[in-house]
Amino acid sequence: MAGTAGRSGRRPKPTARKELAGNPGKRALNKEEPVFTPINGVSPPDWFNEEDMPLASVMWELTTKELCGQGLLCVTDLAVLERWCVAYEFWRRAVKNIAKEGNTITGAMGGKIKKP
Repeated sequence: MAGTAGRSGRRPKPTARKELAGNPGKRALNKEEPVFTPINGVSPPDWFNEEDMPLASVMWELTTKELCGQGLLCVTDLAVLERWCVAYEFWRRAVKNIAKEGNTITGAMGGKIKKP
């Protein structure tokens, strides 16, 4: 079996999710689970300026508003959220570029090849 001894299989659901579902397994809930303090009103990173990363800034604002409103955003989530917003920016740029220029170019022999 792969993984650490005694820890193979699915990761356990957080206690909060079990409580929301009504504890369907009726097993004892973990009372010592770590609790992270939710944060409110987080501004985007300084390097998310409107000229270079406009979509990342917009996605940051939309996502933090929703997650903070539900009390789901913690300090430990900020680095992941930052990377997700940057990935969203790059994905939208790529889609726009492909829509504008297509996803093939003319190769050395004159035939169409995939854009590198």
